[in-house]
Amino acid sequence: MTRAPLLTVDNLCLNFGSHAAVRNLSFDIGKGETVALVGESGSGKSATALAVLRLIEREGGHIASGRITLHGAPDLPLSTLTERQMQAVRGNRVSMVFQEPMTALNPVMPLGEQVAEVLQLHQGLDPAAARRAAAEALARVKIPEPERRLDQYPHELSGGLRQRVMIAMALACRPDLLIADEPTTALDVTTQAEILALIRGLQDEIGMAVLFITHDMGVVAKIADQVVVLKRGEKAEDGPVDEVFSRPRARYTQQLMAATPKLGSGAPEPLRRPGAPVLAVEDLSVRFPVRRGLHRRNHLDYHAVNGVSLSIAPGETLGLVGESGCGKSTLARAVLRLVAPSGGKIHLDGQEISGLDSAAMRPLRQRAQMVFQDPFASLNPRMSVRDLITEPAQIHKHMSRRIRRALAEDLLTKVGLEPDAADRFPHQFSGGQRQRLCIARALSVRPALIVADEAVSALDVSVARQVTDLMARLQTEDGVSFLFISHDIAVVERVSHRVAVMWAGQIVETGPTKAVLLNPQHAYTRRLLSAVPVPDPARRFDPRPDFPSLQPPDLLLPTDQSPLRARMLEVANGHFVAAHDQASPLLFGTPRVVPQTTAPGAATTSESHGLLDRV
Repeated sequence: MTRAPLLTVDNLCLNFGSHAAVRNLSFDIGKGETVALVGESGSGKSATALAVLRLIEREGGHIASGRITLHGAPDLPLSTLTERQMQAVRGNRVSMVFQEPMTALNPVMPLGEQVAEVLQLHQGLDPAAARRAAAEALARVKIPEPERRLDQYPHELSGGLRQRVMIAMALACRPDLLIADEPTTALDVTTQAEILALIRGLQDEIGMAVLFITHDMGVVAKIADQVVVLKRGEKAEDGPVDEVFSRPRARYTQQLMAATPKLGSGAPEPLRRPGAPVLAVEDLSVRFPVRRGLHRRNHLDYHAVNGVSLSIAPGETLGLVGESGCGKSTLARAVLRLVAPSGGKIHLDGQEISGLDSAAMRPLRQRAQMVFQDPFASLNPRMSVRDLITEPAQIHKHMSRRIRRALAEDLLTKVGLEPDAADRFPHQFSGGQRQRLCIARALSVRPALIVADEAVSALDVSVARQVTDLMARLQTEDGVSFLFISHDIAVVERVSHRVAVMWAGQIVETGPTKAVLLNPQHAYTRRLLSAVPVPDPARRFDPRPDFPSLQPPDLLLPTDQSPLRARMLEVANGHFVAAHDQASPLLFGTPRVVPQTTAPGAATTSESHGLLDRV
C-alpha cells in the first residue's frame, strides 16, 4: 500500500567539519508508517535524525546539501527553517526520543515539571491541568506509581524508567512524526514490548509516523514497514521489511543478520566440576530510606534487594535477567560493596566481606571488578588510554613508567586493540572500542570476578558479538568468572552457563541456562521469554500467551517491616523456582523441596539457602 509521504529526505549530505558523515541519502516516510534506520555505530543514523530536527548544528555539524521536507498544510522545508521557526515544530509536530535519557533530562528539575513543560508550551495548559496530563502521560508508558514519580528527579529512577519518561514527553503532544533514536536500548524485553505496542497503537489512532533508529534487528522485524540500511554514511540497501529480511541483497545487510542473537541458538554447557565459589551470596538484602519525618511511623524503606542467594564458580558466567527496577544493578553494586547491604552475607574468594569497612575492602577490590553500561562515562576523558587501563593496577601496586607501559600494551593486545592506541584518548574510539578499554582496565588487576552490568546493551549487534566473544576467550584463557547482567536474553543465553531471573528484588528462578530458557517454570520467566522480539517479520503478529497476572510484594514499607519472601524449590537437577506454596499460581510444574543440608556457599546449592518464608 502506497502512503502519502509525511517526510521526504532528498540527497541529504551532512558534514562535521571536513568529515562527510552522510552522503546522498534519500528516503520517504509515509503517514502512519514506520521506517527503521539501521547500521553500525558511525554509519550516520543519529546524524540523520538530528538533521531532521535541525539539532545537528548544535553538535558541530551542518547540512551541506540536500532537502528535508515535512509535508502538511503547508509543507515545511525543515532544512532551511530558522531556529525560531523550528521551535514550533520540535516537540509538537516532530518529537524525538534520545538514546541516553540521563543527558536529555534536566537533573535539577522534577520529572513532572519536565513533562508538563512540553504540554504548557505547545497545548497552552495551565499548571494544574498540565500536571494531571503529565501523570497520564507517565501512566501511558507503564511507569509504576506515576503520581509519585512527578516529584522525583532523574537520578532517582533506573535507566529504563528514565527512558520511559523520555518517551512519555515525546508522545505527550501526539506528534505527526516521532524520531526514536535507540529508544528501547535501556529497556527490558517486557517493557520494550509494551512501548512498541504503545507506539503502534498511537500510529493506528492518530496516523503518527515513526523514524526508528536501532541496532536490534528483532525490534526492526517487530515494528518496521520499511528498512533503510546505512554503512559509513551511505545507503547500502532499502526496501520493505519482509524483503530485506528474507532476501538481503547487500553483503553488509547479510552480515548484520548473521550477527543478530537469536533465542534458542544454544548456550555454554554447565561446568562439570565447579570448584569452591568465587562469589557466594547468602540471603542478601539492600534497602534505601525514601522519606524521613518527625515520627518513626513516617520512616519508610524501599527494599531493592530482598533475600537473594547465588553463587558463581571459577571460570563460570552467571547471567542475571529481569525488568528495569527489579534490583539487578543494586545487587551488582552490593556484591562489590559499592552499596552497603542491609543484611545477609557476601563471600569473595572464601572471605566474608559483608561487614568490612572501606579500608579493609581496598586490597580485596582487585579480586572483583566491574564493567558498566556506558563506557564513555566510565573513562576519564582527560587521561590517556595508557593511564586509564593501568590505573587500577597502579593503585594496588606502584609500578615504574616502563612496567606500566608494557602492561598497557599487553592489555590492549589481549582485548584486540593495537598497542599504539595507548597514546590516544577515550573520545578517539568508537563505543565498542571504549567498552574493550573498560574490560582491559578491569583485567589490569587480574580479577577472579568481573561484574558486567549491561556491558553490551548500547552496542550494535556486530560489535556486541565481538565484545561477548572477547569475554568468552578471556574466560577460557584466564579462568575469570562473570556476573553478566543484561535485559537481552538472547545474548545472555549465548554467554551464560547458568541463569538467574530476578523480579521485585528476589531471584524467582535459577538453573542451567538451557533448562531455564527451554523449560521455564515461573510465570514471570515465561512472560519475559514471550516478550523477546523475534528477528522474523513473518512472526510479528504472533499472539502472545495470556499469563496470569503477577502481584509483586510491596517493597515500600515502614522500617520495622520486610517484604514477603518466597521459598526456593527444586524442580530439576540444579533448577530452582520460587513459590509461596505448592498451589501458588506463580509456579508451574510439580516441585520438590530441597533439604537444607549443604553448607552455605557451596557452588551448586547456594541458591537454596536464601528466600526464607518471611523475615
